[in-house]
Amino acid sequence: MQFVQTLNRLLEHIKTVERETIDLTREGHLQLVKFIEKSSLRLDDEMLEVMQYQDIIAQQLSATIEAIETMQAHLDDKEVGLDEMDDKLSSVLKRAQEKHSAFGGKTQHHDFDDGVEFF
Repeated sequence: MQFVQTLNRLLEHIKTVERETIDLTREGHLQLVKFIEKSSLRLDDEMLEVMQYQDIIAQQLSATIEAIETMQAHLDDKEVGLDEMDDKLSSVLKRAQEKHSAFGGKTQHHDFDDGVEFF
């Protein structure tokens, strides 16, 4: 099916862009940490919180990559009907939304003290 192949190519492109973005944010974070250490700077709580955003960005992009890969696996299943496909993709969406709520909501409410672990 041409539509599914085109959709898969689009999703692969999105995953590539997201992986590149993760790499860029991590590299930027590393460079900032090196500068802080080299300059012997002390960071206040607000600045530490800002630096944690990089981890949240990487986690969110990784979660969307995972959702795309799960969706692609279901799209490749030729024996699945549209209703069953809708159910499977709805579960992928629900899981992706739960992951977003678990991490992304922390930045909106500035609530880092309730058990979110940063890597």
